[in-house]
Amino acid sequence: MNSGSNHSQSKKKVLVLGGDGFCGWPTSLHLSNVGHEVIVVDNLSRRNIDNELEAESLTPIQPMGTRLKAWEEVSGKKIGFYNVDLAEEYEEFLNVLETEKPDTIVHFAEQRSAPYSMKSPKHKRYTVNNNLNATHNVLCAIVESGLDIHLVHLGTMGVYGYGTAGMKIPEGYLDVEVKTESGERVEQQILYPTNPGSVYHMTKTQDQLLFQYYNKNDGVRVTDLHQGIVWGTNTAETNMDERLINRFDYDGDYGTVLNRFLMQAAVGYPITVHGTGGQTRAFIHIQDTVRCIELAIDNAPGLEERVMIFNQMTETHRVNDLAKLVSEMASGEIAYVSNPRKEAPENDLHVKNDLFLSKGLNPTTLDTGLLQEVTEIAQKYAYRADYSKIPATSTWTKEQQPGIPEAKEEDTVQ
Repeated sequence: MNSGSNHSQSKKKVLVLGGDGFCGWPTSLHLSNVGHEVIVVDNLSRRNIDNELEAESLTPIQPMGTRLKAWEEVSGKKIGFYNVDLAEEYEEFLNVLETEKPDTIVHFAEQRSAPYSMKSPKHKRYTVNNNLNATHNVLCAIVESGLDIHLVHLGTMGVYGYGTAGMKIPEGYLDVEVKTESGERVEQQILYPTNPGSVYHMTKTQDQLLFQYYNKNDGVRVTDLHQGIVWGTNTAETNMDERLINRFDYDGDYGTVLNRFLMQAAVGYPITVHGTGGQTRAFIHIQDTVRCIELAIDNAPGLEERVMIFNQMTETHRVNDLAKLVSEMASGEIAYVSNPRKEAPENDLHVKNDLFLSKGLNPTTLDTGLLQEVTEIAQKYAYRADYSKIPATSTWTKEQQPGIPEAKEEDTVQ
């Protein structure tokens, strides 16, 4: 496993928005460990969603105060914390910026589950209100503060949809040729066309436009990371003490596909494949997620540069192939259930990820050792599993019948 460098290029003060979450917490620890001064801003909304869904992380998550104290004891480094709702408490967040004067903001503070965003009109509206207001408030506050802050945002490969038109999906921008009325051919670059498959993904496509505007109009420096599906649970830092352990979501709304497969096999539950399993998805290990954030911070765009877009993924796999791999490894049974999404039963996915490779990423690829590591965690905490929460029940359309395990978990993490 690639644990990243021993130290970053230069020490920065970094605000991690959503730093209590599945990607945010290990990123906060990693950035602190490599020498940055880290401050978490989070309203603990993910914990509140646990309460709403009555579905806790399989791993025992400590209260935020306990987590921060444990990190200080283990590492000798302090991580600050502000409890602020970015979507609702603009003045409070602006005050944090003016007080702390960060060099970098890492923005994870969005509702990240596609199935959760499709549960009901209420959940759709919450996802739009929370995600778009949070992103826009962050951009507004950066401009109002007058500070030169580099914004690193965690987006999703899902903004592109899953058709590739026979080409590799580029890193954000597409070269096009336009024919004018006079017959002249003009070349230009545009954002690669989006094709969101859920309300959650739709909010991420809107984020892109907000970044383009604030970069063009106000010179805000932005790096937008289009991330694949995250698998794995722990990183080098979260493994240092059990009180630092990361989330392991296995429920139908927040569990990511590979982690769900491994958990299901570990507890003797059928490995649930939605539809044919012919969907191809992009993947990245959680250890590479934190390393990519570090690389993005170390390679910030200049003041006059456009929004920098990276495809944050390391490999692609067909869902059915993953299910068979887990089944063979753990002697698990595969169960095919209905797919609620409006999508083709099969797709190919080809993605460029040259930028992170050029910046020094040494990808962690899927291997049986890391799969076994996740399985062992699932087995260790299997006693905490609520089997009634494993089936996915969120639906994409009214016509789908409730009570059938049908919501699709393949892309619950951006």
